[in-house]
Amino acid sequence: MAGSYLTTASMIMCPHGGQATLFTSNTAVEADGAPVLLETDVHPVAGCPFTVGPKYSPCVRIQWSAGTLQTTINGTPAWFKTSIGQCYNAEGAPQGVAVIVYTQPQADSR
Repeated sequence: MAGSYLTTASMIMCPHGGQATLFTSNTAVEADGAPVLLETDVHPVAGCPFTVGPKYSPCVRIQWSAGTLQTTINGTPAWFKTSIGQCYNAEGAPQGVAVIVYTQPQADSR
C-alpha cells in the first residue's frame, strides 16, 4: 500500500484547536506501528473552545468522507491524508473541516 495513512498515531484537530481521539476496530493493517483508521470509525473531539456569539458550541465529533476505495481493509475503505473530515457540534451542526497535522507514510499488514 502506498500513500499517507491516517492512523491511531496521527494528530487530527478541529479548526478551533480541539483534538480528536483516534481509535479503530482495524487489527489487520498498520502504518509505522499504528493501526490504520477505517471509514466506520468514530472520532470524538475534546477541548474545542468554539463559541457562536455567547453560546458555547464545541466540536464533538469528526465525520469523514473521501476515503479510498482502492485501499480497503477487510472491505472497509481506509483513510488517507486527502480524506476530508467535517467537524460537528453536539446538535449536529457543521463547524468546519478537520485539520490533519500528522500522518504515517506507509502501511504493512500484520
